[in-house]
Amino acid sequence: MQQALRALLGTVISAEKIAWGRLPQGTALPAVILHLIGHVDGMTMQGPDGLWRGRVQVDCHAPGYEEADALARAVIARLHGYRGGGFRGILLADRRDDDDEPGASDRPFRVSMDFLTNWREGND
Repeated sequence: MQQALRALLGTVISAEKIAWGRLPQGTALPAVILHLIGHVDGMTMQGPDGLWRGRVQVDCHAPGYEEADALARAVIARLHGYRGGGFRGILLADRRDDDDEPGASDRPFRVSMDFLTNWREGND
């Protein structure tokens, strides 16, 4: 799921500017950082059903708010309601606007979004 989501976002911003956990040092902004917040395997009375359900936080970082907001809107347009490949559905759950360090004028702005993801390996 992680590689597929990164590839999906590669249509919004260059893949070199998308990372899980943290950006490589020296990466120019704007950029996207992904965090896996939680996930569970779907279960039935007979055991796992193969459907993975999770929450992914997508942080859009940019030097100014307008850039961060524009990137966030592009990410939402790409992901919200998406279904294809292994993704059985991606839905926007939440959006938060802030900066990385309130009061520090040299810090980038961040728009954070949470997406609920449903993923199944393969095409069954």
